[in-house]
Amino acid sequence: MADIQHLERLASQTRRDIVRMVHAVSSGHPGGSLGCTDFLVALYGEILNHSPENWDMNGVGQDLFFLSNGHISPVWYSVLARNGYFPVKELATFRKLDTRLQGHPTTHEGLPGVRIASGSLGQGLSAALGAASTKKLNNDPNLVYVLMGDGELQEGQVWEAAIYGAAKKVDNIIGVVDYNRRQIDGDVDDVMGLGDLKAKWEAFGWQVLEMEGNDMTNVLSNLKLAKALCGKEKPVIIIMKTEMGNGVDFMMGTHKWHGVAPNDEQLAQALEQLEETLGDY
Repeated sequence: MADIQHLERLASQTRRDIVRMVHAVSSGHPGGSLGCTDFLVALYGEILNHSPENWDMNGVGQDLFFLSNGHISPVWYSVLARNGYFPVKELATFRKLDTRLQGHPTTHEGLPGVRIASGSLGQGLSAALGAASTKKLNNDPNLVYVLMGDGELQEGQVWEAAIYGAAKKVDNIIGVVDYNRRQIDGDVDDVMGLGDLKAKWEAFGWQVLEMEGNDMTNVLSNLKLAKALCGKEKPVIIIMKTEMGNGVDFMMGTHKWHGVAPNDEQLAQALEQLEETLGDY
């Protein structure tokens, strides 16, 4: 049974990592990272069948995760480090010269946990479907997960991939949409509204779940349900409602912290709201 308290403590530490990382280089994307923290902490801490010690690019015999909205790399790097993929102290190199922790994840630095370069929005679902199809061809029973942003769904390639996934019955994939309703230029509805997102994915032939992405218990229950729905000849998608900047009050309720780093005073305010539970890097 999941230790919710432990996961929530890890989420608090991860949020501290995020704001400290982007502050240190005055660059990065804290808003979406903070919003997706609970999901990624739960995924790697409780749901994903993975082994940091035996990580390789192919991931045979393990579940795979792809981050399509690669600009939220701070949260992913923190979760990977806190799960043993690389030393936690390496988080201090985020976005610095010659680092493995680029602003958007890349592969040529050989960072464990990262299988594709991402951040060119709209491509992650296609890559994940390719990996899931490969697992089916190889009779590998493990699953593939992919996280996308809601603004990212304005990219046409996402819907081409959605058609493919349903048409080819790729039923070993779980897609997740970070539905925080905000993107770099403002509210998603103001930039290019997505309409009834649940109805859209259902019309494209996917099984659709909805979950509260900043409620650890709800995240875990829905991820487990999504796993149970796999293998039924339909791909699965979760519409995950989150709050951009979750955990830091002055970053919530606005798109303005999509890609802005806190200054010294703002960092101090943020850290006052986030409990240090596992030790800062």
